Amino acid sequence: MTIGERIKELRNSLGYSQVDFADKIDVSKQTLYKYENNIITNIPSDKIEAIAHICKVSPAYIMGWVTEKEDNGIDAVPIESGYTIPVLGRVAAGYGKEAVEEVIGQIEISPALAAKGDYFGLLIKGDSMIPTLYDGDTVIVQRVDDAESGDLVIALVNGHDATCKRLQKYAEGIALIPQNPVYEPMRFTESEIDTTPVKILGKVIEMRRKF
Repeated sequence: MTIGERIKELRNSLGYSQVDFADKIDVSKQTLYKYENNIITNIPSDKIEAIAHICKVSPAYIMGWVTEKEDNGIDAVPIESGYTIPVLGRVAAGYGKEAVEEVIGQIEISPALAAKGDYFGLLIKGDSMIPTLYDGDTVIVQRVDDAESGDLVIALVNGHDATCKRLQKYAEGIALIPQNPVYEPMRFTESEIDTTPVKILGKVIEMRRKF
């Protein structure tokens, strides 16, 4: 389901017409139509936040990052600043399977978030995750070596640069799934996870987009 389809489904579930809902989020009916029909896919973060507030769901649900409608701590809009973390331009495999990180800048996260774990920012490159993530977006990543099925993860595959994909777990292995249907999922058996290798570097908990 696309972002636009989620917005339309939520609006219909609350019984709002396009005119009424557009008024509530302070856009024209034509703009809302373009949101719902994926004509406009780069929806401003303040509109995502407004829709989430009205529909009583998390911004992450609207963005397609989680399947649960309630807030689970993942946010798709900026949060208060206060703690600086590095932003990486790329993460590649290094000697001894250690990741080599290319720091290109810094970004701020809230002290409350910083207290929950170790984080880094990563600059998104390419179009494999549209319409959820676009080239030039920055994601905030919590360093973990495992994640749940359905999470957006940063994974290091076969010594190549780290990639952002949706993790799907199966009894026989895992798949790293792009959002863009032009690209095929990458599937690995349990043995291939070790031999390829595939390494989870972290899970995406937030996105920062420049408008």
